[in-house]
Amino acid sequence: MASEEIRVRGTVQGVGFRPTVYRIAKACGLRGDVCNDGQGVLIRVSGSEAALGEFIAKLQQECPPLAKIAEIIRTPLTEELNFDDFAIAHSITNKVKTAISPDAAICPQCQQEIFDPFSRYFRYPFTNCTHCGPRLSIIRAIPYDRCNTSMSAFAMCPQCEQEYHDIENRRFHAQPVACHICGPTAWLERADGKSVTASMFSMLDDVDAVCSLLQKGEIVAIKGLSGIHLACDATQEATVQKLRQRKNRYHKPFALMARDIDIIAQYCTISPQEQELLKSPAAPIVLLRKKGLGTGDWGQINSKFKIQNSKLNNSWEIGTGEEKLTQQSSIQNPKSKIQNSIAPSVAPGQNRLGFMLPYTPLHHLILKRMNRPIVLTSGNLSDEPQCIDNEAAKEKLSKIADYFLLHNREIVNRVDDSVVRVVGEKLQIIRRARGYAPAPINLPPGFDNIPQILAMGSELKNTFCLLREGQAILSQHLGDLENAAAFDAYQDTLNLYLNLFEHQPEVIAIDKHPEYLSSKLGKELAAANHLPIYPIQHHHAHIAACMAENGLPLDASPVLGIALDGLGYGEDGTLWGGEFLLADYRKFQRLAAFKPIAMIGGAQAIYQPWRNTYAHLIAADSWENLTKNYGDLEILKFLEEKPLKVLNQLIEKGINSPQASSAGRLFDAVAAAIGICREECSYEGQAAIAMEALIDEHNLNHPKENPNYPFNFSFFDNIYCIDPSPMWSALLKDLQNQISQGIIATKFHQSLAKTITQMVKYLTQEHVINQVVLTGGVFQNCILLEQVTRDLEQLGIKVLTHSLVPANDGGISLGQAVIASAQLSA
Repeated sequence: MASEEIRVRGTVQGVGFRPTVYRIAKACGLRGDVCNDGQGVLIRVSGSEAALGEFIAKLQQECPPLAKIAEIIRTPLTEELNFDDFAIAHSITNKVKTAISPDAAICPQCQQEIFDPFSRYFRYPFTNCTHCGPRLSIIRAIPYDRCNTSMSAFAMCPQCEQEYHDIENRRFHAQPVACHICGPTAWLERADGKSVTASMFSMLDDVDAVCSLLQKGEIVAIKGLSGIHLACDATQEATVQKLRQRKNRYHKPFALMARDIDIIAQYCTISPQEQELLKSPAAPIVLLRKKGLGTGDWGQINSKFKIQNSKLNNSWEIGTGEEKLTQQSSIQNPKSKIQNSIAPSVAPGQNRLGFMLPYTPLHHLILKRMNRPIVLTSGNLSDEPQCIDNEAAKEKLSKIADYFLLHNREIVNRVDDSVVRVVGEKLQIIRRARGYAPAPINLPPGFDNIPQILAMGSELKNTFCLLREGQAILSQHLGDLENAAAFDAYQDTLNLYLNLFEHQPEVIAIDKHPEYLSSKLGKELAAANHLPIYPIQHHHAHIAACMAENGLPLDASPVLGIALDGLGYGEDGTLWGGEFLLADYRKFQRLAAFKPIAMIGGAQAIYQPWRNTYAHLIAADSWENLTKNYGDLEILKFLEEKPLKVLNQLIEKGINSPQASSAGRLFDAVAAAIGICREECSYEGQAAIAMEALIDEHNLNHPKENPNYPFNFSFFDNIYCIDPSPMWSALLKDLQNQISQGIIATKFHQSLAKTITQMVKYLTQEHVINQVVLTGGVFQNCILLEQVTRDLEQLGIKVLTHSLVPANDGGISLGQAVIASAQLSA
């Protein structure tokens, strides 16, 4: 007989791991016990050597669906354990080293029960088990026991308690277990304070009533798993417009939810991988390509037009404002016929829709009778954090929502919906939140014995990162910190994580930008706690994050990192955003960049793309020549109406017009030139996203029909420079020749991809480059990412891209953390 202490680390609490250990141990004839503690799961066991070996093998093979084993450590014990059987012991509180499971979508068994009239969970909107339900959103402390969650307010009834203690039941030690008798309840309220009565509409209960309200064109605020959403019927244009106006969100696409895959398939093409993501426990928003609607000109998006689709023989008539969208169809397959088209203002200027499936019992019950999609967007005023508290929601959302569906389970931790897409059969996370956070990211070799590090992240799309013992714990998406409420929420979430994980930073890493609020807070924390602080260059952090998630070891050879984004603070005090860096984890060398162009008005250039167009044009040629040669063009006439003398003075004197090598601003400049978001954008990247949506796939696949736009290469200050000046002459000539927006957008993307590839070829002649990292928010552009990846791989170069963390600033904190760690160990 042998005795062992077995330590299991990873995501192993609140996911049915101990019952699995118990069942396998009993089947193997072992004696001992298992318990949760701060480090994960601790197993003490006695039995034959063969039985112990079988036990370990089965533990890995039969791991519960939500569990993730990071490490199993077996320690032989010299004395045999004094156990007569195998048992589950009480949790032990000690130093926290375990992972917290992300919130998980409802499992098939729970979904079946809420629609089973003979189940005691019939129509219960908070049904869950060890395979699904709330985790991060309700937890206050480790270990993950009911007393440390917001479920502590609900004492279990005898039946729930029986299931909770029944080792054979899938609700064994499911901390949020509850039912109609003892658990949280949901109720409906009117925003105007008047009473809700059953006679107002047919309803089984308050949850079912929401479906009727949505069908009637009402806007309902719904408190869900980890935040409050605003919902309406996605097929009613007037209602969607009303939601946009009330929410002050005029252009950014709305997320959609549909009852099942069949409904989504009416509107979008779905690959097997995309379907798997939709149905996964993470249940993210998946960006899917629209069906039927082909590419067109941006100028048509908000005006009446018809598009003929020869394949389906459909025609759409799209109206504006209060006018409704109608469809006439002669599709032969009645199952694929769209009964109600999605309102145009759900995702204006987009060729993709963001869909998710119901991920809680509450959502399933609401959508049971709903045969069309609904909008399900964050319950907040534009740019503010999502509401999570009942009273705060009624205060802030009463002028947006007509009704509130609320419940009395406290949301401890706000977690937005995750957003993903599939690019070249590879997952690309755009927003890492519900379903993914805070699952740890295992770091590559070399990062095992590292001090605890806190990385504060960026200003936009912020996340922070805790680094310890070979793992990175990345927070959920926390938004743009320039909004005061978002910054407050950032600080609250940071305090929660530091307490949850008992993380005591020995080093703090920040972005080098002196005005980022995250950087300022990091400096304050470092000063208050007498900690060293590591300012990390923005684009180096982008590259390092991609290196880390792709498993490159600490001492890996340098890669060529191509970091394209809006902007980041450069080593020389200027703004960077189109960078070619030869980088490892410790240091980098800037080899090339896009030509710096003035951002006229500073941040105003982000939201008024015409400013970038003007700056690029006068950097390429004199205004006199431009008006002489292209004065008949709409863009030139538009710019002539602007105060050009004042703008020129701002550039000449360097007043609020910093030079920036920003690829993002180049995209904005081209988009505005061809008539996309010319006057203004309501969110960063809107113009680039809309331009990508216009790309003509025929021309993309037949580039010889449309020659590329030329770019110049030059060399100054010891780096190569990509100059788009000649591209502008060719683009303006295309506009004179009335080449469509779609073709110009296609040519621009192709030309930029070829230019990037050509620059890499130049650099490989002077430097040893075997791997190229593609990172930064611009590489969320599918077309550019796929084109550059393909062209570089044809040269025999290995290309690394993002999958576990966003390419945008949501991944910056991971890069900051690993760079600080590497520099510490130098």
